[in-house]
Amino acid sequence: MANQLQQQRTTTHDNLSRNSLGVFGVVFLVLAAVAPLTGIIVVTALGIALGNGGGMVGSFLIVTVVLLLFAVGYAQMSKELVNAGGFYAFVLKGLGRPLALVAALIALIGYNFFVAGAVGTIGFFAQTITTQLTGIDLHWFLWSVVAVVAAFLLSRQGIDFSAKVLGVALVLEVSILLVFDVAVLLRDGFTTEVFDPQIVFSGAVGIGLLFAANAFIGVEATGLFSEEARNPIRTIPRATFTAIGFIGAFAAVSTWAIISAVGATTAQTTAISHLEAGDLVFALSDRYLGSTLTTVMMLLLLVSLFAALMALHNSATRYIYSLSRARILPPGLSRTRDNGTPQRASVAQFTVGVGIAALFAIFGLEPLTSLVPSMTGFGTLGILVLQVLAALAVVVHFRRARDPRLGRTLIAPGLGFLGLVGIVTLAFINFPVLAGSDALVITLLPWLLLVALVGGLGYAAHLRANRPEVYEALNEDLERVEVGRDRT
Repeated sequence: MANQLQQQRTTTHDNLSRNSLGVFGVVFLVLAAVAPLTGIIVVTALGIALGNGGGMVGSFLIVTVVLLLFAVGYAQMSKELVNAGGFYAFVLKGLGRPLALVAALIALIGYNFFVAGAVGTIGFFAQTITTQLTGIDLHWFLWSVVAVVAAFLLSRQGIDFSAKVLGVALVLEVSILLVFDVAVLLRDGFTTEVFDPQIVFSGAVGIGLLFAANAFIGVEATGLFSEEARNPIRTIPRATFTAIGFIGAFAAVSTWAIISAVGATTAQTTAISHLEAGDLVFALSDRYLGSTLTTVMMLLLLVSLFAALMALHNSATRYIYSLSRARILPPGLSRTRDNGTPQRASVAQFTVGVGIAALFAIFGLEPLTSLVPSMTGFGTLGILVLQVLAALAVVVHFRRARDPRLGRTLIAPGLGFLGLVGIVTLAFINFPVLAGSDALVITLLPWLLLVALVGGLGYAAHLRANRPEVYEALNEDLERVEVGRDRT
């Protein structure tokens, strides 16, 4: 029965576009979701103000090491598995179907919430910046709808086209920050105090580490594009290491420039003074680059936010597509266009994201104090939990297989797992700080993870008892795409 179900699915028009992405195409897709310019302007500034101040460079380096350790095991699992289900597929292969369905629910809630937050973020900043530059003041939700329509139309052109658009956006936003970094280096030089252990571990270092980890959200999505990659068993591992290494180095250097500009010992005080306006980086840009380039930076922030919206939508869409193809969600959502774009999943995803944002707009809630912190806060927590489950799945899978490469399949991913558990613990403890609000409705959001746990296990029991053909076919869906066994 499971084989018949699999054959029936493979005859329908539900295949993604094969061989469309190389290493840099995948890198552009995931780094656009990271949104380097947005991360430096918003996340890094918050980390300096609320975390360990001048030690924020050290926080980025520590998190980079943890994620690179995680990536060692991630790379090995990617050689065993080519599937658009991302972490859901990892958990299915390593920890079994019940926990995979838990991971599926966490992914659905987390990524869709993240997109809703991105919808609100671009609407808010588009309203703010256009009002400041032109005097035209349109409601934030109108700007959000314009951005969503544009992102939807571009995403319909195919994943290779999306990668090119996002690649251009990435180059532009990285370039303006590199100009700022060089300006600080040439005028004042970079201080070495940022590496002093007394500064690195000063203040609330746990919150600094948490915000540093938040700046990497998006790099975990390389596996979602494995079915669309050329030679995925090589492309996905290389793209993963490239993305983590790039954002780690870039964020550390740009943060180093910011701290050098304000002083390592006074960085936290200065950042706090700019916290309410959120203009620390813009103020420094005015000083080092002048008002014209600062205006360019503000406009590129909108480009960065649009790229992030489009990239996060691509990631969320592939989770919906993969889970629909496995019949966890309605099968019709796995239908694709002639160019391999998962069109129905795309429509469903943006409908959810815009629908959530619309509710906040209808009730007159400001996006930056309600929609954005609640949605992105839980989205971050959910993705971090998925990383923990994926790291554990890697270790369990290779121990079950008695793989002799202990360094790659046990030690490195095991250390990465422990590091990620530490970061998730910090996220739970400091969730109001991560979400930017201590409102009761926001502080209760982490309980959705318990809902996902109960719901996933309950749905697994339901499938096993009432739809055994679907339950059995879950494992077969992992083998949809034939992969070589290059295990070097």
